[in-house]
Amino acid sequence: MRTRMMLAIVTVLWSMPLLCQQPPSQRIIVAEGGAMEERGSARVLYWDTKLNTYAGQFAIDYGRPEWKKDYEDPAKFDGMTKGKVWRMGKDFWTILDSSLPLKISGKSVPPGYYYLGLRRSTDGAQWSLALLDPVKIRAALLDAYIINKAKVEFEVPVKVEHAKDIVGKLTIALAYQEKTPTHVTFKLAWGNFVATAPIEVTLVK
Repeated sequence: MRTRMMLAIVTVLWSMPLLCQQPPSQRIIVAEGGAMEERGSARVLYWDTKLNTYAGQFAIDYGRPEWKKDYEDPAKFDGMTKGKVWRMGKDFWTILDSSLPLKISGKSVPPGYYYLGLRRSTDGAQWSLALLDPVKIRAALLDAYIINKAKVEFEVPVKVEHAKDIVGKLTIALAYQEKTPTHVTFKLAWGNFVATAPIEVTLVK
């Protein structure tokens, strides 16, 4: 009997550390998306007619959120944008992919792959195109929904105006004249909001 009691005590003492080490609460991961999403894309491609070969390109790929009537309320719009970086799109990140050196609003943008946002100053007076490093964002597992947690690598100023006509879904265009195709105008239109910036493209010789 005494031997059995000692064995029982030893068993309980041996089990106590295991009982105390409760497994941590497991994360519950859910997924969303997977269906086709509406995306827009604006691209300028250059072709060398003499050598009959490709001479570079750049493109902006973006989701197309719908404009809402209440965004036209200045107080609401200011609350959404002042002192913040807007994702400038919907769902996945808005992307700039360029094989050519660019100058946007006079600021050099090396060839590469960037995530984009639109930053407004705290006082609301200044707007700028925010360029972010996708490598750092991937490492931090950040989604465009929380773009304000991401580090902005650098910014380029944009001009903002309010239009009379309403654009129902976010639209980005890259416009140029046939005689001067390396002088491109970036234009973002969403609702009555319009942002523009000049882009100078350097063709690689």
